[in-house]
Order: sequence, then C-alpha cells, then structure tokens
Amino acid sequence: MIPLVLASELTKRVVVTLGGEAVAQIRDTVFDARAGRVTGFTLSGRGLLAGPLKESLPFSGVHAIGPSAVMIPGETVLEKRDVAMGTDGAGHGEVIGAPVLTDQGTEIGTVLDVVIETGVSGRVVGFEISTDENTDRHRRKAFIPRGETLAVSGRALVVPAHARHFIADDLPSFSAQVEAFRAHTAQQPYPQSPSTGTGGPA
Repeated sequence: MIPLVLASELTKRVVVTLGGEAVAQIRDTVFDARAGRVTGFTLSGRGLLAGPLKESLPFSGVHAIGPSAVMIPGETVLEKRDVAMGTDGAGHGEVIGAPVLTDQGTEIGTVLDVVIETGVSGRVVGFEISTDENTDRHRRKAFIPRGETLAVSGRALVVPAHARHFIADDLPSFSAQVEAFRAHTAQQPYPQSPSTGTGGPA
C-alpha cells in the first residue's frame, strides 16, 4: 500500500537531520500543480514564538517524508526561501477552494486539501474534496485521484472522468484506490473521450 499524507498534516512537522538534530519545522508545502510534485517546503523555527525562517527546504534536499518527521541529510541542504517557492510561486494554497471538474465538464466538488505520497517521491496523487450535493448527497468529503495528464487549469482542477470510480471516503482506503486507478489508467489510452481537447502532457 502507498503511504499517503495530507499537505495540511505536514504543517509544523519537525525537520530532522539523519544525525538526529531537529533544525526546523514545516511551515507550508509548496508544489508544482501541473507537474503534480512537491517542490519544497517553507520553514519556521521551533517553539511557540519562533517565526518563519529565511531558509527553505527544496524537495531535492529531502531524504524522506516519514510519519513523524521530514528527514534531511543535514542543514547544508537548506537554501534561500525562493528556491523552494520556485519561479512561479505555485503553492498548494492556490488550489484550495478551487472547483473540481471532470474532463467531460462535470463539476463534482471543491478542493479541501492535497494528498501526497510519503517516502522520496513527493508525488501529488490526489485531492480531498467537498463533494457537490448534486453529485453525491451522502458524501460531504471524499478523496479523488489526481490523474497523470490533467492538472490545474486556471482556477479549476481538471481530473479524468473515470477518476470518479475510484473515490474513497478516508485516507487509509484511498491508498488502495490510487493503486487501482493507476492500474486502470495504464490499461487504456488517454484521454478517454475523443470529444475533449484537454488531454496531453500537463
């Protein structure tokens, strides 16, 4: 099973070197929405009165994202804050609240959070969404796979229509749905519908 974590859950997670030294804590998770990967983290000092640090943690400097801490080889991997932010400043906050549409034009909900693979990949695998009442009256929140070729377009998040068949109610069960979604997607060409013009590399 794929270990997953919400971007919001990484906030205040301690950053620890492989030598066991706690050097900072995560302030915010930054990612490239189109590439679907974490680019890095902004940091703050440890303690109640600690403010934001001038240094950031680019994802290239991450040894692993663990269940309790983000591990780094040493403090030398920390760089200037704008390195993690990237040239376009794209962060996960930009998609929070964005409408979620299928590539067939159906609105299915609104983005609440971003789901990330732990370990060393930093891949964004899906999103927690508040579901549209017209879509599902029994679900208020759900997890939906991201898809590999469609991502954020303007202020809307576009996902493959067949991703709706792999929605989960909670994060633990979403791991299995992500794996099933990938297997399903790999078995057939994409995009699913020739009438859509939104396919192609993100």
